[in-house]
Amino acid sequence: MRVLSRYIFKEFFKIMIICTMIFVAVYLVIDFLQKIDNFIEAGVPNAVMGRYYLFKVPYIVMQLLPSVTLISVVILFSIMLKNREVMALKACGVNLYSVFRKLSVAGICLSVGLFFFSEYLVRYASAKSNEIWTFDVEKRDPGKYYYGYDQIWYRGADRIYWIWAFDRERYVMDHPTLFFFDENFRLKRRIAGEKGVWANGVWIIHKGYEQVLGEDGDYRLNEFGKLEIALEETPETFIRPEKQPEEMSFWELWKYAEKVRLDGYDNTKHLVDMHIKVAFPFVLVIMVVIGLSVPLMQRETHTPLSVAVGMGLCFLYMLLLGFSRSLGLSGVMPPILAAWLSNLVFLLFALYLMMRVER
Repeated sequence: MRVLSRYIFKEFFKIMIICTMIFVAVYLVIDFLQKIDNFIEAGVPNAVMGRYYLFKVPYIVMQLLPSVTLISVVILFSIMLKNREVMALKACGVNLYSVFRKLSVAGICLSVGLFFFSEYLVRYASAKSNEIWTFDVEKRDPGKYYYGYDQIWYRGADRIYWIWAFDRERYVMDHPTLFFFDENFRLKRRIAGEKGVWANGVWIIHKGYEQVLGEDGDYRLNEFGKLEIALEETPETFIRPEKQPEEMSFWELWKYAEKVRLDGYDNTKHLVDMHIKVAFPFVLVIMVVIGLSVPLMQRETHTPLSVAVGMGLCFLYMLLLGFSRSLGLSGVMPPILAAWLSNLVFLLFALYLMMRVER
């Protein structure tokens, strides 16, 4: 059995590496053709473009690994069926369920490896690729934005804004403070309020106070219930670029979701992404079982058909995952169920297929 295990694992990982290289190459070509206009318009150098796609590869591998795993197992056992190797195993008294167990262990190892791969390498590389896209392609000015963990700092031409939080859907500032300076960088005006609302092209600051520098050099303090102020900065200026889920680790997502909840905001989106962070890698085990069952259920060897069925199942999994995530984001389904629903459905399907395979 050790010889058999080494042979199966060797062939499996060899096919898996080849499939990964092919899938990643196809993905990169398609992505490049879609974005070439953006690169040309922004005048991005070839070196920067190469760095962008180099940093994007780990995320692509993570997204494609479930499909690659399933297709690799399908191809491996289709070849074994074609070469009568499965028949030879049965003739020697080898129970196919033992092969299921061994490859399932390999699937578990791959799942754990994918989790840590996404926690460290994918997180770092995705942050770098998104940074290149934001600043080198979209030409956003990084020098004007100072983002802390809890608040937003923005520096304008002669002013600085501090905003505790910004609601990008309702265009509302939470506890804004506005500092205005003269040409000598001396504070000439300061406005602070409970909230700032964008309405009819102006900002309306509610329940706050205003400090104004007088001609005598002293500051006058005025309280107000509502203050309208016309600023050059629009709501789009203060929309804080959020980290993508792939840029954050599981614990970062958990801490951020807890912080959003304590601040009184809805943290459902972050909880769903946090649970998907764990659920997605463990689909590899399910894909291994499905990949074993699909070719072994056929009476005759049809490798192209088996591969087509495998790709169709991968598409259905991603479709179901996207649908369940949408239900979770809308609050129809609890976040943990939204993240694991597709895994549970495909696990039941995999067990059904496995039971129909002749030993």
